[in-house]
Amino acid sequence: MSSPEDFMLPCLNKKLLGVECFGCGIQRATVLLFQGEFTAAFLMYPAIYSLFLLALFLIFNLFVKFKFDERIKIALVVLNVSIIVISYLIKVIN
Repeated sequence: MSSPEDFMLPCLNKKLLGVECFGCGIQRATVLLFQGEFTAAFLMYPAIYSLFLLALFLIFNLFVKFKFDERIKIALVVLNVSIIVISYLIKVIN
């Protein structure tokens, strides 16, 4: 029987250069999230929840427009980039 990890794409950056990229771990974190392993998903990729929040907001905003939607999008993108960069730096330093 196959597992979800059998269908995951390899990180070319890690494979070719030997260094993890900013997205390393997001596929496994998503699988963990759908399996109900919420803490493990966060530990695997700390931006997983904020990325899902951004995705949900973007989908919702396709159907419902409101006054400050651009500011919210920018804030969510800045939050996600910050979390991704900080967690990557922590991972590289340790």
